Amino acid sequence: MFDDRLAQSAQILCVGKEWFPEVAGGLNRYVYELTQQLATTQNKVELCIAGRDDSPPDSCVKLTRLAGPHDTIIRRLLRSKQAFSHRVLQTPDAINLHFALYSFPLLGQLPQDVPVTFTFHGPWAEESQREGQHSLGTQVKAWMEQQVYQRCDRFIVLSQAFGKILHETYGIPWEKIHVIPGGVNIQRFQPNLSRHDARKQLGFPTDRQILFSPRRLVNRMGLDKLLTAMVQIKQQVPDIWLAIAGKGPLQSALEQQANELELTEHVKFLGYVPDEQLPIAYQAADLTVVPSQSLEGFGLILVESLACGTPALCTPVGGMPEVVSGLHPRLVTASTDADAIASRIVEWLGGELPLPERSSCRDYACRSFDWGKIAPLVQHVLLS
Repeated sequence: MFDDRLAQSAQILCVGKEWFPEVAGGLNRYVYELTQQLATTQNKVELCIAGRDDSPPDSCVKLTRLAGPHDTIIRRLLRSKQAFSHRVLQTPDAINLHFALYSFPLLGQLPQDVPVTFTFHGPWAEESQREGQHSLGTQVKAWMEQQVYQRCDRFIVLSQAFGKILHETYGIPWEKIHVIPGGVNIQRFQPNLSRHDARKQLGFPTDRQILFSPRRLVNRMGLDKLLTAMVQIKQQVPDIWLAIAGKGPLQSALEQQANELELTEHVKFLGYVPDEQLPIAYQAADLTVVPSQSLEGFGLILVESLACGTPALCTPVGGMPEVVSGLHPRLVTASTDADAIASRIVEWLGGELPLPERSSCRDYACRSFDWGKIAPLVQHVLLS
């Protein structure tokens, strides 16, 4: 049963990956925002991560460094086990694990009488396999995942789609799985600039329709499909301009593709965009596009964009349709291929469909994904 007294002053121990915003990524941002929210009440929260070993002055979360993020795997496992024994919260009320690599070496030290919840952000081994990792490495990751999941009492997933993967791929019973969407910091991500002013701040064109796609430049993100779609889009929307934010191993290949498709006047690779500029970039765009091809459990980009008042379009992959369909079902493309992406963007920007108003996007995000509403749901599961 859920103990209200415990919820008001609980000790919660979390194991994440790296410290956000120093290391970007959806998992890191989720854990950062969640732990900050949990610690704003009377809770004591400790976060064990790789990398940073001191808490920033403005953080109410205690950080414990497990290992160096650039150590070998073996050294990370050994150092994590040793460092975890010196954690601050030796007898927490709840434990929340987020990443199998750093959870695995700690299994023998987890108190037997404390509930352990794993927040499933995606199939780690399968993601590595799809990015071309050697089969031996993916087999080790899959084995490690199984060992960690067998130790956990319950699980949180950010979408029904990833609940299905957790159930079918890893054999976790549905009664142990709790579906709670990700959250967004509605104070950070808000429509506080006009589109014109946002564009001027970033040096974006002020006289063109703009698409924005902040993505890691890897295969499954679908940016190659989006570039192919741009060839069709510019025929119907001649002034279209696509800003791609992010880094990754495919940057050279994607830039070459854009050149070969004669898109140099229509596509800009921004590289890494500092986190403080992201809300501005969302507000500068007419439409955010997330063209993922596989394994997208939620899509934090979608809710960040909506919270900034900018509609977001996604492919029918993973949990993303669950995020945007409540605002408008046609914010999901018919398929993941370039033709479907192009067709739906032309519908929205070519005038066939009126884009959702800024206030509608903002209200929907605040109503559905505000961390102030999501974090208590997570805490309820952790402590129940």
